[in-house]
Amino acid sequence: MPKFVTSVGQAGILLVRSVGYFPHVVFNGDARRDLFRQLYATGIRTLPVVTVVSLFMGMILALQVGLELARFNQEVYLGAAVMMTLLREMAAFCCGICLAACVGSAIAAELGTMKVNEEIDALTIMGIPPIRFLAAPRILALVLMAPILAFYCAIAGTLGGGIVGATQFNVDFNQYMSGALWMAVEKDLYVGMVKAAVFGLLVGTISSCEGLGTSLGATGVGKSTQRSVIVSFLAILISGYMITRFFYS
Repeated sequence: MPKFVTSVGQAGILLVRSVGYFPHVVFNGDARRDLFRQLYATGIRTLPVVTVVSLFMGMILALQVGLELARFNQEVYLGAAVMMTLLREMAAFCCGICLAACVGSAIAAELGTMKVNEEIDALTIMGIPPIRFLAAPRILALVLMAPILAFYCAIAGTLGGGIVGATQFNVDFNQYMSGALWMAVEKDLYVGMVKAAVFGLLVGTISSCEGLGTSLGATGVGKSTQRSVIVSFLAILISGYMITRFFYS
């Protein structure tokens, strides 16, 4: 328990200090270029994985929901059910999981390797705060890119559900999309985007904290990477429930 409290405190301090450096990242030329590199790594490089995951997530949702709707001859509502589920929960969840697995693990491994190679100590000796130089651009990139990826997940998942609806349940694609757009209310969209931004913030903070706290050489890098993914998954699940309860209670 004391170790858990210490870890939470360290992550909280890192988060607060990183947020304080966000203006520097945005307005400083060199830091802004690093931010663009992180945005590319976070968004473009993860796009193939996000596409496949969201597409098949929509297909799975449409298949499972469609089987139940077919029992009552209500397949016409398939698009509405898939869209509501994706906007409220599953798009942001898929985005968060993909970011934790693809980006968070890379951040922890990269920063962990720098720590065991004493590159972090070298930055400190040169008077460059490691959090400002390394953690802040990565966290900000995740916060900015996560809502965009979540919106993309919702679109790709809806299209995947439409494919299943047309091929499995004989639901006209135009009718499916009409139902989906009818159910796409602004509140669900905003809640999903807020969730995605929170998930990006959590993944970036946890991964950076684990990477900067690495010790014990190559073994420590592996353990830090593993912990960053596991803790990020747990944080996504817990925070997702809390946000949903706050907005829909």
